[in-house]
Amino acid sequence: MTKLRIAMVAGEASGDILGAGLIQSIKKRYPNAKFEGIGGDLMRAEGFESVVPMDKLSVMGLVEVLGRLPELLSIRKKLRHAFIKNPPDLFIGIDAPDFNLNLEFHLKQAGIPTVHYVSPSVWAWKSKRIYKIKQSVDLLLALFPFESRYYEPTGQDVVCVGHPLADLIANDPNLQDVKTRLGLVGSEKVVALLPGSRTSELKYLAEPFLEAAKLLQITHPDMIFLLPAANQKRWEWIKKLIDEKFSDLNVRLLLNQSREVMAASDAILIASGTATLEATLLKKPMVVAYKMAALTYAIYSRMMKTPYISLPNILAGEKLVPEILQNDVTPQRLASEMEKALLDKDYQDRLAERFTQINQTLKLNADERAADAVISLLQEKGVLTCSQL
Repeated sequence: MTKLRIAMVAGEASGDILGAGLIQSIKKRYPNAKFEGIGGDLMRAEGFESVVPMDKLSVMGLVEVLGRLPELLSIRKKLRHAFIKNPPDLFIGIDAPDFNLNLEFHLKQAGIPTVHYVSPSVWAWKSKRIYKIKQSVDLLLALFPFESRYYEPTGQDVVCVGHPLADLIANDPNLQDVKTRLGLVGSEKVVALLPGSRTSELKYLAEPFLEAAKLLQITHPDMIFLLPAANQKRWEWIKKLIDEKFSDLNVRLLLNQSREVMAASDAILIASGTATLEATLLKKPMVVAYKMAALTYAIYSRMMKTPYISLPNILAGEKLVPEILQNDVTPQRLASEMEKALLDKDYQDRLAERFTQINQTLKLNADERAADAVISLLQEKGVLTCSQL
């Protein structure tokens, strides 16, 4: 039986989800396949061998990256040398384009087939990146249907696979009766607070989110706030903040369980990112916020070519949910927008209808489609023959 060896690099939690699903689907066809590189807990649970903790790559923002640049470059150089010296059958870079595209370029030049899973946001900024992608990537796996057209100028091989979260959430038994399992049996309103999983996100958003919750609690004293921490380290950081400044707030700090927390909530205050897609698929009213270093924001804001930053608005092509950025991220503004999300029934009904439509465009059995596309590439490159399928 063919024993594939596939190298992968995922840089954050969303990539870990994609990588784990893809590994599962490939292993259905090739149970002896070996996977190695950089990945998180979900990928490791599927037998993936991570040579570096995924947290090492989880950094966002131009200014924030500078302090970590020597370490990141060193990790990438070591991976490049290791994979060229002992070539895998395939390399798959999962998101993290600033890290992965350069690595993919060198590996492709060395004759290793390359896949990039998740289209960089070429529709929002760095549109000329499509030429670098063409040089670096044999196959691009896109999550959203609208993305393929942006690669037409280069003739890039693009396969839209949909989003695995649409499949996961639709079939997740853990989301049934989640309020009961979390001990939320009353009629009080439940608000989820998701200030992000990265250190930089928590630095800028955790305190304003908790301050907004305090304002909401004044007018809604029975309101319950749920805050899921991404890992033990984040849990300890947030717990210290709550103990020092928000001990009078009715907030429950949980470890992981972000999806369950969102499913149990009536509305969500959330950092821009993949979690907003989960909230969309769960059909939850939300207020999206983001804040970063002032210099990083000044650079990014000049580069942006789209009027929206949050996935629900980008996918809908209209402003469905509020987006509060940078200096506008104040407790008062956040609390005011959350009031509408919690209490405006007509608004909630319209959101649910539009979110259902988005769900239908993304629920395409993504893990299987991605595995099919990868295997087709391996056939095309001669790594696999039809008799081995």
